Amino acid sequence: MRTAFLFPGQGAQTVGMAGPLCATVPAAKELFDRATTVLGYDLLSVCVNGPADRLNATDVSQPAIFVASLAALEQLKIAEPDAAAGVVATAGLSLGEYTALVFAGAMSFDDGLQVVRARGRAMQDAAEANRSGMVSVLGLEVADIEALVAEARAAGTLEIANYLCPGNTVLSGSLAAVERVEQLAVDRGGIRTVRLAVAGAFHTHLMKPADEKLAAALAGVAIAAPGVPVWSNVDAKPHTDPAEIRGLLVRQVLSPVQWEGTVRALLADGVERFYEIGPGRVLAGLLKRVNRKADIRNVTA
Repeated sequence: MRTAFLFPGQGAQTVGMAGPLCATVPAAKELFDRATTVLGYDLLSVCVNGPADRLNATDVSQPAIFVASLAALEQLKIAEPDAAAGVVATAGLSLGEYTALVFAGAMSFDDGLQVVRARGRAMQDAAEANRSGMVSVLGLEVADIEALVAEARAAGTLEIANYLCPGNTVLSGSLAAVERVEQLAVDRGGIRTVRLAVAGAFHTHLMKPADEKLAAALAGVAIAAPGVPVWSNVDAKPHTDPAEIRGLLVRQVLSPVQWEGTVRALLADGVERFYEIGPGRVLAGLLKRVNRKADIRNVTA
């Protein structure tokens, strides 16, 4: 069966995650032990015990989700040893793309974790330099969203950050513009808006110079051709060329996430079964909004 492995992004973290997994799967605990060596602090303790404000900080949540997702993958290897045999594609939402690259063998665990740490720090720094945020607008078509963005930009910088699924588009920008679009969306018939619990306007030009810092971090690690194609958030296409992958990872910081396009392309490519591997069930929900009959299984952390 043609299978795709999907990995979640920032926002999937919850205090308590990975604790039961590491208590029952030695290989999962080993990954967190390695993470402690790389990061210099006990990441598992933060995942299990919090506090929430520390776990939710960008420079901590990104490594936490990355390691927890790969730990969940170790659980899947035990529960369904043949699950990976049918994998023809892998993808991850924003941060999750790094998890997908490690799964596919394009990047080592240690290198991936070091880059994710650098990415989280760079994005946190960029967020602190600008009062900004993200908001999910529900119930409107993209054309209506684009019109809202154009109008709300009078209050400040605002860009489409994530094309998640039909009726769910995420906008990023200055706080004034985010607040303005929240008002406009309800007036224009949107079901509701949801402010995201993130540090700043990810996937917009307000993330400068995080992309440059990430490029410097990526320059110090090896990227190999992945064993299965890794679908990029930037163009919703599969990639196996290491140079292309490196460039797309840098572009991803400032570019909107083309998640709906990725899911539709995977379905069109004949993927019959999906696994969401890592904390939460966000990706399963998004997939069902694209195709309610899609076969997706969750392997949680």
